[in-house]
Amino acid sequence: MEKFDVIVVGAGLAGLAAAYTLACEGLEVLVLERGDYAGAKNVTGGRLYVNPVREFFPDLWAKAPLERFIANEGFTMMAAERSLSINYYGNELADEPYQSYSVLRAKFDRWLAKQAQRKGAAVVTRSRVDDVIMEAGQVKGVWAAGEELRSDVVIACDGVLSLTAEKAGLRSPGIPENYAVGLKEVIELAPELIEARFGLEGNEGAAHMFMGEVTKGMFGGGFLYTNQASLSLGIVVSIKDMMENEASLGAPVLLDNFKQRPEIARLLKGGETVEYSAHVIPEGGYKALGKLYGDGILVAGDAAGLSMNIGVTVRGMEYALASGYYAARTVMQAKELGDFSVATLKHYELLLKDSFVLKDFASFKETPRVLDNPRFFTTYPEMLGDMMKDIYAVPGGAKNRLYPTIKKYMTLREMWQMAGDVRQVMKI
Repeated sequence: MEKFDVIVVGAGLAGLAAAYTLACEGLEVLVLERGDYAGAKNVTGGRLYVNPVREFFPDLWAKAPLERFIANEGFTMMAAERSLSINYYGNELADEPYQSYSVLRAKFDRWLAKQAQRKGAAVVTRSRVDDVIMEAGQVKGVWAAGEELRSDVVIACDGVLSLTAEKAGLRSPGIPENYAVGLKEVIELAPELIEARFGLEGNEGAAHMFMGEVTKGMFGGGFLYTNQASLSLGIVVSIKDMMENEASLGAPVLLDNFKQRPEIARLLKGGETVEYSAHVIPEGGYKALGKLYGDGILVAGDAAGLSMNIGVTVRGMEYALASGYYAARTVMQAKELGDFSVATLKHYELLLKDSFVLKDFASFKETPRVLDNPRFFTTYPEMLGDMMKDIYAVPGGAKNRLYPTIKKYMTLREMWQMAGDVRQVMKI
């Protein structure tokens, strides 16, 4: 019977970060991945914020297969027939070390798996974990393809619907309001066209978020990231809202409609879709986080619910890397003590609370509730679009003054509702 120091379930960023960190310290690590290769089933939109995790893996970044550093931040409110965009350029975005990069997960995860293997970790693909081995209430390994594999600790990194954590009794089946479905296409486009259409030079990249008509009034939005020779374009939409909305077109139709918008179609012109994927995303935030540890088991990445949407940015990859790193540090401490029970493994949660990970989640704990407001996806995009239409209109006769033009949209009732929404936004 084989026995390892650690079995990691899932070769995503959290699992590979844990495996790499552990292997660097000489521990025997087995990574089990259900996909054909590391990254085959990872669908994240495509942006990695490096600053929070730079010091965890200092030897990796110089050679990592990153796409473009993000030098242009954009946000668009989409109405049915018009849109209003904000683009931000800042010198700090173009100064090294760069804050964030676009990435292609199939490429990046494969590379990271090789780095873990070079340090001594065993990465086995096409291997599905069916259950955990429990003895006296403690996880002692896993069952994979009918084979019994034992370890001192299991780190569950098997995604948002983590069956490993569920089998270990650390989570219950989720509720729709805490999840969204994400759809993404990778669209090949010549680098010179990408740079011309987005006003970029060299290795500069752009990140853009969309809110409003893109999800037909439902909670969610669209995203676009520029890669070296492709675009990552997709949408995220609340599962609860789709279930409750009888007129919902379905996420695939929403994505097709998004691509056909004039603002988007001109950016995609001449491109070819080379990848299409769909994925469930944790959207519940701090209040929906699952239990992070148990006897003989830790939970990291999406399996722990570590993904955050605050409207203008969507974050998850750096949380996955950090949680995998801290899980590894906890295991190392447990090995030194010879104790893999809750008494030692609870230190993992303390490390996360003392880091940017759970500090961020605590700071933005009200975000899911605040953004679950239909006015942000219907009323405000339409109002701003109509307002800008009137501001820029030049009629055949005399043009009205700007103040009355704007004031007609600011009725007492509307201003009262806006004040209530602003009070809620102030909690973010």
